[in-house]
Amino acid sequence: MPAVLDALARVVPANEIRLLGHDEHTHDVPHLLHVVTGVAQVLADGRPVVLRSRENLWLAAGVPHAVRLAEGGMILGPMLSPGTTPPSRVHRMGIVPALTSVMIAVLGAAPSTAEEVRPFRAALDDLLTAMATDLFPLILPAHPVARTIAREVSAAVTPDTLERLAARHGMSVRQVQRVFQAETGLPFSRWRARARVNIAVVRLRAGESLTSAARASGYLSRSGLLRALSRESGIAAMALAEDPLGVLESGV
Repeated sequence: MPAVLDALARVVPANEIRLLGHDEHTHDVPHLLHVVTGVAQVLADGRPVVLRSRENLWLAAGVPHAVRLAEGGMILGPMLSPGTTPPSRVHRMGIVPALTSVMIAVLGAAPSTAEEVRPFRAALDDLLTAMATDLFPLILPAHPVARTIAREVSAAVTPDTLERLAARHGMSVRQVQRVFQAETGLPFSRWRARARVNIAVVRLRAGESLTSAARASGYLSRSGLLRALSRESGIAAMALAEDPLGVLESGV
């Protein structure tokens, strides 16, 4: 059977990477990898990632990546518009039902011309842009060192203490606090809490459970995340417990 599958995969040479994978390369636009079935071994930016059926990996432009598929696997890798940039260079996503629906449509329609591809790309752009938009807006400080600290905090699940961050970047704690308050309108502690909540929301939008989103954003439990979401939104934690994302996106 492996020989048969290998032969079938090569019937349409331009599309054989869907079934066989490909060696390391880059693209000059953002790129989405979606596993239709099976398991994909991905090396992205030098980091190994295992993707299973219906999972997604959103790559920024210029990220080197290679893909190997287990027997019987299939992957789709549509190009995105230049502005559809992921929150990080290599952004792993869980199973996102809306993305799966679009990918099934892509597989069935098999668009080949630029005109045919355009509506599918637009649908993916819209979905991914919505997922990457912060539910709770944050202003980045203009001060270059404070901005670097802000980006570190936004990217880290368990960021350093303010004291360590300030010392590492040659600022005093008081300076960091003063800059954040003046340039973002929020005290540093509140800015960092909101950044963590936004990380959790990204995970929820990707289809992860509340417990998984809590862990990914540095909370010890789902109840801790619910309390943080409640503080940011003003919605009671009890009202958020069953469908936090649905309630937040209709009520914030």
